[in-house]
Parts: sequence; structure tokens; C-alpha cells
Amino acid sequence: MTDLLAAAPPPPLSGHPLLTFLLQVGLLLGAAFLLGRLAMRFGMPAIAGELTVGIILGPSLLSGLLPDLGGWLSVDQVHLLDAVGQFGVLMLVAISGMHLDRSLVRRHGTTALTVGAAGVVLPLGLGIGAGLLLADSLREPGSDAIVFALFLGVAMCVSAIPVIAKTLIDMNLMHRKIGQLILVSGTISDAFGWLMLPMVTAMATTGLSGGNVAVAIITPVAVFAGSPLVGRLVINPLMGWAHRSGGDSAPVVTTVVLVIFAAAGTHALGLEAILGAFLVGWLIGAAPGGRPGWTAPVESITLYVFAPIFFATAGLRMDLTALADPETLAIALAIVVLAIVGKFLGAAIGGLMSGLTRWESLALGAGMNARGVVEVIIAMVGMRLGILSTEAYTIIVLVAVVTSLMAPPLLRLAMRHTVEDSPEDLARTRPIGDRAEPVAAPVDVGGGQGSKL
Repeated sequence: MTDLLAAAPPPPLSGHPLLTFLLQVGLLLGAAFLLGRLAMRFGMPAIAGELTVGIILGPSLLSGLLPDLGGWLSVDQVHLLDAVGQFGVLMLVAISGMHLDRSLVRRHGTTALTVGAAGVVLPLGLGIGAGLLLADSLREPGSDAIVFALFLGVAMCVSAIPVIAKTLIDMNLMHRKIGQLILVSGTISDAFGWLMLPMVTAMATTGLSGGNVAVAIITPVAVFAGSPLVGRLVINPLMGWAHRSGGDSAPVVTTVVLVIFAAAGTHALGLEAILGAFLVGWLIGAAPGGRPGWTAPVESITLYVFAPIFFATAGLRMDLTALADPETLAIALAIVVLAIVGKFLGAAIGGLMSGLTRWESLALGAGMNARGVVEVIIAMVGMRLGILSTEAYTIIVLVAVVTSLMAPPLLRLAMRHTVEDSPEDLARTRPIGDRAEPVAAPVDVGGGQGSKL
């Protein structure tokens, strides 16, 4: 202790590293904003443009043309960019949790559970099977083949709730029964993914012995099961105090602090930090006493500043030149097709089993097929843990982009053939101007670049 007290304080970031960091952040954020807006003008989610920034400035393009400049962006002090991106992704996941609506689950629980389960089991099985066959080609040397296969299965079975929600809002489908079923089924799918991810990551870090596997399974289940108690004893009182204190600062700061400590807590348990962020976001969203729109400051800084930096940094790690190899390209195409077919058919089969029409079932598959931010986060986790090679990481992010671009046009096509609004649907809407809107939209992910989620 004496030695610690006597030690000199660490020096601040010196002039050149600070200048490098500021230029990197400014370049990535500015380019991500411009390409994100450009992507949205063409009807694509902003994440497509933001990831493209990293692809252009990283090893896929710039590093080959101008190695010094490309290395300056993707190698020099990349840990500082990662730190900013990690904070952004924690807040992004927490915001997703805040917008989950438990009343929807209660209203459409049985059908949504069937669709969600079918939409998980088929792509999970296909992903694990493909992972076992391709482990030697795609896993990082030294990682376990079974862990890699499980990881690929999890990556292929998730959906992206915020992408789905924004698409439904843009298409005026949130009030329709099919829109709510898509949202709730996707929520169930995502919850399973957030439960499976910490299990697989724990296996990657502790090994596959019987005791380690048991701990890897029990720990996240216990965290999930205990979270409602934490909500009642900790989250609700703190958020109630923050809302009663007046002004916007107390709820915003309290939210950010809770997200950080929850992420640190799950990380200390050997689980992923994003699990804690997701759970505390869900608990904050369910806490009583919140004012409408109080999350706007948190969402604005996250969606417009931190999230674009995260996605641009994620794109820096993609190397599309690896797809020039015919074998790698064939593997990439096979995984993309498996991911699409597995999720699409799984959700559609679940819809048919629940008595929905063929076109309604296809609409479920089209909506739940979007992977978006969740897939990118999983890919980043896999690379950080040393499970995924650069080729595997690139393929998984490619799945996220392709499926997010496919969802809106396929959903529009399927919805053209579905039945008109039922009396139940019409009763939940009221006219605003020349369009019908939900009386109380279950999810509001904001406008503008909110579609990146």
C-alpha cells in the first residue's frame, strides 16, 4: 500500500497520441455521419453506411492503397477507439433493453413464443452444424472448435429488435397484429441470444470441462432470474428518486451510472459486459414514474455520436480482400444463405404452426431476419475473445448488413398479400393527419439515424 501511495501518478496523454486520437475520432465520426445519411436516402439503415466507413478506411481498401494512412487508422492507438466504442455499445444495448414492452409479450405470448422458438432452433442448429464443418477454416488458431460452432450458432439465431421496430414504424405496421407479433417474437429471439452469448463466452475463457460448463450455464440463468429482484430493490427506488428530483440531468446521469456498474458487474462474474447493460436497460424501462421522452438525451448522444464511432471502428476490422479467395468466398456465401434461410423458414414455420396465414408467416420471417447491431456486437465479442478469425468476423458482419438491407423490401412484399386490419387492430389506432398511428406505440426508437439499430 505504501508503494502504491508513493508511486508517481501516470502521465497524461501526451501531445502526439492525443492529436492522433482526436483526428481519428473526428474523421470516423464525420465520415460515419455522412455515409449513414447517404445510406438512409437510399432506404437503407444507417449502420450500412457507418460500417462502410470502416471498410473504406481499413484493410479492405485504404490499407492496400495507402498502407501508412490505413495503418494509422486501424492500428495506431486502436485501443483508445475501442474504449469509446465499448462505451457506445453498452449504451446502445441498454437503450434496446429500455424499449422492450412486456405488455406485448403478455398480449401475444403463446403465438410469439412458438414463432420465437422456431426462429431460434432452426438457425441455431444450422449455425452449429456449419461451425463444426468449417471450424478449421474460420476459427482463430488455438480456439476450441466446439466453442466456435456454438458461437456461430448464436450469431445466426439472433434478431435485431431496434432495426425491426424502426422498420415497422416507418411502414406504419406497429399497430397491426402482425407487426406486434414480429416485435415480440424478435424480443424472445434476442433474449435467448443474450442468454446464450455469456454461456459461450464463459466456455471460451474457462474451458469445456464439466464443472466449467455447468458454471457457464448456471451463472447467466441466475443473473436473469435475479434481475427482477434487483429491479425492485435497487433500480426502481433510484430511478424514482431521479425522476422526482426535477430536471433532466438526474435521470440521465443515474441511467448512465447504472448501466456502467451493471456492465462491470456481469463482466466481474465472467460474463459479457453487454449482458449487464441489456438487463439494466430493461429494468430501467420498466421502472415506474418515468416521464415521456426522458430518454431522449441519452439516445441522442448514443445514436448520433458513440454508436457511429463503434460501427466505423467495427468496419475497420473487416477485410473484404479475404473474399477474393474462392474458397473463403464460397464459405461466406454459404453462411449468408444459411443465416437467411434458417431464420426466415424458422419464423415462418412457427407462424404456420400458430395458425397464421402463409403470407403472415412469411412476413414474420422477413421481419425477424434482420440482424443489425446485435450481430455486429456478437462479432466484435468473438474477435476480442480470440474465437473468430478475421475471415469469420468479416462474414458475420456481412450477414448483419445483408439481412438488415433485405428486411424492409421483403416485409413490404409480404404485407401486400396479408389481410386488412382486423377490428382489434383498428381499435388500437386513431387518425393523425392522413395516416393511422398507434394510440400508444409500444416502441419508439427515435427518428433520423435511429434506424442504425
